[in-house]
Formats: sequence, C-alpha cells, structure tokens
Amino acid sequence: MTASTTLRDVIGLPQDLPRLSESALIMIDFQNTYRAGVMRLDGADEAVAAGARLLAAARAAGAPVVHVVNDAGEGTPYDIRAEIGAISDEVAPVEGEKVVVKQFPNAFHATDLEETLKDLGVSGDLVIAGFMTHMCVLFTAQGAFNLGYRPTVVAEATATRPLEGPDGTVTASEALRAASLTTVTDLFGTVARTVDELVA
Repeated sequence: MTASTTLRDVIGLPQDLPRLSESALIMIDFQNTYRAGVMRLDGADEAVAAGARLLAAARAAGAPVVHVVNDAGEGTPYDIRAEIGAISDEVAPVEGEKVVVKQFPNAFHATDLEETLKDLGVSGDLVIAGFMTHMCVLFTAQGAFNLGYRPTVVAEATATRPLEGPDGTVTASEALRAASLTTVTDLFGTVARTVDELVA
C-alpha cells in the first residue's frame, strides 16, 4: 500500500518542526480525570511523564506556557474543583502560567485562549500536548490551524482510549491515536514523535 500525498504537500505547507524556544506550549487537559476511573486512558502515565519533560524544556527555553482544563461541573470526572479534575502534579502550573478553562474539545472555542496568546505576543508556532489525542488535542490543533497558527502535536505526550466504532468493532487506543495524529499531519499541522525531536 502506498500513502497518498498529504493536503499539506498539495498546498505547499511546511513540514519542518518548530523550535520550542520560538513557540508557545499548550498543555491540554493533563487532568487526573484521565489517570483513574471511568476515563482512564491507555498510556496516560507515560504521556504525563513525557509532558513533564516537555514542560520543563519549554520553561528552560523561556517559551510561553498555557495550561487548558476541561470543566464539566461538580460531581463529574471533569470537576476542576475536585482532585479528580485537577491538573496532575507532575505538570501543574507555576506562578505566571495562565490556565484556560474550556467546555468544548476545541480549546479556542468560547474561551480566552486566543486572547491569552495575543497578550503573550504569540502569533505563530504552537506546540500542543495532552489528552485525548482523538478529541481535544486533534480539535485544538484544527482550531489553531483555522486561526492561522502553526500547530505541532507531540505524539508521546498524548494518549487516548479504545472505542467501539459504528460497525461494533473496537478500535484499539493506539490505532485511534495513530489515526488522529495522521489527521493532524494531513493538513492541520506537524507531529513530533518525541519530546527530544523538539529539544535536541
């Protein structure tokens, strides 16, 4: 089987990865929600560890950092007022780092994320990591692309879960993750397989 030409290639969009020091880092939904209970993701702990390395590198490089959390209200797995919905300790914000609260998969929709990036002087490259690969990571990358940003997703710092398809078969988490990242690389942005690809 031969791969088709990507839309990025057809319309001449760049394929090179950005410099972390010249990008803003968007940390999406690194909440305890995804490490235990009904929403636990395959590979969540490994993705958090990768996210911690990425976050440390961004801070060391002086890159702006924005954390995004999903809030679905009290009593839900996404309750940001409770431990289950809190950002994991390994990737918790430090003083001066903005936290954007969202309620939709696209972190730009009905939030102040775009305004926050403008205030930080960010207009180009965004590095995106977090949960879930097929949902908020993918749709935030799409949203960033639609607004004229250049998103790059760090694959090892994302994770998702197996889901049943319309035909009743289960798509494994790794297959769903791969398909989501492939969707990004077809048009919306680039994908760094590892943190090291951005910081080496």
